[in-house]
Amino acid sequence: MKLPHWPRRVFAQLLLSQTVVTVGVTAVTAGLFLAPVSSELDHDAMQRALSIAQATAADETIARAADIRDPVTAQRNAEQIRLATGASFVVVTDLDGIRLSHTDPHRIGHRVSTDPEPALNGRSVTAIQEGTLGRTARGKVPLRAADGRIVGEVSVGISDDSIRRRLLKMLTGILLCAGAGLAAGTVATLALARRLKRRTHNIALADISALLVEREAMLHGIREGMVALDERGRIRLANDEAVRLLGLPGDCTGRPIAEVLPPGRLADVLTGRITGADLPAVRDDRVLVVNRMTTAEGGAVVTLRDRTELESLVRELDTTRSLTEALRAQDHEHANRMHTLLGLLELGRHEQAVAFISEQSGSHAVVAAGIAEQVRDPHVAALLAGKTAVAGERGVRLALAPAAHLPDTVVDTRALVTVLGNLIDNAVDALAPGGGGVEVSLAAAGSTLLLQVADSGPGVPEELREQVFEEGWTSKDAPAHRPRGLGLAMVRRLVERTGGRIVLDTGPLGGARFTVELPEALLTAQLVEA
Repeated sequence: MKLPHWPRRVFAQLLLSQTVVTVGVTAVTAGLFLAPVSSELDHDAMQRALSIAQATAADETIARAADIRDPVTAQRNAEQIRLATGASFVVVTDLDGIRLSHTDPHRIGHRVSTDPEPALNGRSVTAIQEGTLGRTARGKVPLRAADGRIVGEVSVGISDDSIRRRLLKMLTGILLCAGAGLAAGTVATLALARRLKRRTHNIALADISALLVEREAMLHGIREGMVALDERGRIRLANDEAVRLLGLPGDCTGRPIAEVLPPGRLADVLTGRITGADLPAVRDDRVLVVNRMTTAEGGAVVTLRDRTELESLVRELDTTRSLTEALRAQDHEHANRMHTLLGLLELGRHEQAVAFISEQSGSHAVVAAGIAEQVRDPHVAALLAGKTAVAGERGVRLALAPAAHLPDTVVDTRALVTVLGNLIDNAVDALAPGGGGVEVSLAAAGSTLLLQVADSGPGVPEELREQVFEEGWTSKDAPAHRPRGLGLAMVRRLVERTGGRIVLDTGPLGGARFTVELPEALLTAQLVEA
C-alpha cells in the first residue's frame, strides 16, 4: 500500500507534527498520572482490608469460635462483617490454617491457599495476592483469645474488580481532562499554523530552502552593497560588496552602525537620521550613493552604489568641457588675431606684424615653461597648466607662488592630483562670477609636502570653516549630472587617511586659504638613490 505523502506546505507540516506531538504528550501524561493512581488505589484497598481484619479479630465471639474450632459461629459472624463492610471475603482460620469461614461454604474445613504463617506468628500482613477468588488486596492479622493466645488468623480480601471499578470512575475524569487539554492544544496548534501560513505566504518547505539559497547567491553576487538593519539599528546581514565599500569588520553582524562606522553623514544616512533618495556620502576615498527603505517590522534595507569612478569621469568630463569652452574661446580669439595679422600685412607694416606674432606665441609658452620649471612632476604640472587655461577663460588668474617648488618624487600622484584639483576647482568656482586671482603654493620639507591654495574671494566665515568639510554641504547650486558637497569631504578623507591635516583660514589675497600638510608624500634622497 502506498503511504500518503508528507505535506509540503509549512503550515500543514506544523499542524500535523504539532497534533501528533500533542496527542503523544497527552497520552504519556495520562499514563504517567494513572500509574501512581493505580498504585495508590491498591495501597488504599490493602489498608482497608487490614482495618476490616483488625476489627474482625477484635470480635471475642469469633476468637472463641476459632479457639474451639466452631465453624458455624465463625461463618455466621464473618459473613455479617463481610456484608456490612463490602469486603470480597472474610476468612477465619484456626492455628493449622484450616478455614472456619469462607464466602464459599464448600471451602470451609480446607487449608487456606496462601501462607498463614506470618499472621499465626503474630504479624499483620498486607499484600496483593492471587487466591481462590482471584487477585485481591489482602489484610491478614493474628486472631487472639481473651488471654492473649493466638488461636488463628483473620484474612480479609478486597477483589481487584472493585479496585478497577474505582479506577474506571477516576479514569473518566482523567480522560476528560486529557481530552480538554488535547482540544486546547489542537486549537492552539491550528491558530499557530494559520498565522504561520499567513507569514510564510503558504509556501512549501522546499521553497523556503530554495529561497534562502537563492537569496544568499543574489546578495553576494550583485555588485551593489546591501545592508539589512533591525528595528534597533543593528546589522542583520551585509553582503560582500557592502563589507568592501563600507570597510566593515568581519564580525559586524549583530553590531549597531555606531560601532562599525565613524560618526558622519554616512552613518546618519544608514541609520535614517538623514532621509532622501540617492543620497551621496563618502567613505575613505570612495563616493557612495545610498538609498534606505524601511521595512514593516521597523528595520531597514540599505543599498549602496559605488560611484567613485563615475565621479572621477564626471570631473574629467567637467574638465574636458571647460577645456573645450576654452579652446572654443581661444579659436575665436585666434581668428581675431589672424585678422589683425592679415590687416598689418596688408597695410605693409611687416615689423609690427612680426612683433605681434612673437608676443602672442610667447605668452602661453612662458606660462607653461614657468609651471614646468617649478613643478617637476609631469602629472601635477599638466593639471596646473590645464587649470590655468580654464581659469583664464573664466576670468580668473591662476598662478604659482614665486617660491613654489615640487620635485619629481611624489609617492601617490593620483591622490595629490585629486586633492589639488578639488581645491583649485573650489577656489575658481568661488571667483568665477566676478573674476579675481588664485595662488597655488607647493613646498617640500624632506618627505613632507606642504601645499596651499588661496583666492581673493569673499572667504569663509569662521563659524563655517568646519562645516564646509561635511558631506553634502555646499554653498553652490548642484548641476543636474552630479551632486555637490563631496569634493572637500573627499579631500579631507584623503588627507587624514595619510596622516596629514588640512586647515582653512584667511589667506594673503583676502579670501579663503586651504593649507594641506601631507607627511610621507615625497620620496627622500636615500630612497630615490636606492
